[in-house]
Amino acid sequence: MSQAGDYAAVKKDIAALLHQPEYDDGSAGPVLVRLAWHSAGTYDAETDTGGSNGAGMRYEAEGGDPANAGLQHARVFLEPVKRAHPWITYSDLWTLAGCVAIQEMGGPEIPWAPGRTDFVDDSKLPPRGRLPDAAQGADHVRHIFYRMGFNDQEIVALSGAHNLGRCHADRSGFSGAWVQNPTRFSNTYFRLLLAVDWKHKQLPSGIRQFMYIDEDLGEELMMLPTDIALRDDAKFKVWVQRYAEDRDVFFEDFTKVFAKLMELGLKRDESGSVLNTDNVKGGYISAPKKGDVAGKPEKSNEEADPLKEQNKKFSARL
Repeated sequence: MSQAGDYAAVKKDIAALLHQPEYDDGSAGPVLVRLAWHSAGTYDAETDTGGSNGAGMRYEAEGGDPANAGLQHARVFLEPVKRAHPWITYSDLWTLAGCVAIQEMGGPEIPWAPGRTDFVDDSKLPPRGRLPDAAQGADHVRHIFYRMGFNDQEIVALSGAHNLGRCHADRSGFSGAWVQNPTRFSNTYFRLLLAVDWKHKQLPSGIRQFMYIDEDLGEELMMLPTDIALRDDAKFKVWVQRYAEDRDVFFEDFTKVFAKLMELGLKRDESGSVLNTDNVKGGYISAPKKGDVAGKPEKSNEEADPLKEQNKKFSARL
């Protein structure tokens, strides 16, 4: 076990677990980035609720949100790191893991500071419905991200995370990767968004997305309706073009906005200490692993058991 506060040791162990040959495109990196983003993306600036403090996905009310489907895999991947460093909070671990994964996949180094605490119960969890609905358009995107305190430029920069990973029909309902190399951070997402003639495609479920077949690779790529909205909205498109043209500018702006995302809901003093009530009154609470019986007992057969079965092949190797 490492000494409390040895974040370098935690980073090293996170980097070591990213290679997962049996998972998606061989990397846990993209799903760790999604975990970090969803753990913070519940923030509401007007009410100052939600955000990266608390690690609310440990509870069914947030972890069972359909918008968080599939993130149980990310949490399972990180359990060995939590066991090796039990002093770190889940909320710090999840956000740090996203930052480490971005850098390990060729992206920029994201400034990150510790101090988040883990909620002791689910009484302060934000309501469901605060995360984006990828089937919607520009108005919805603005509504979701303006609520968090982001502007149009920041929204587009943050959307560049779609350079990583893929969608799964059994999670979001959408299916496929955005780019040819979904485990390498780049500005390819923006270049493809502008350069390709994206066609409507209806999945067997009835969900509509956009597709393009890369004939050189024989691979089908996809875009979500919210992605196409960035291209078609005049104010968003200015930034799509800017990032498609200049990778360095995109990396610089993404660094700033992802660091801002990881800090949503936190208040710090001049020394960097977190001043949120739970942190001040409760201290740095590193929650223990919850029971092995997933979800609410009375609903275990309904929702949690299927997820538990999905995780067996991953947890057996960790």
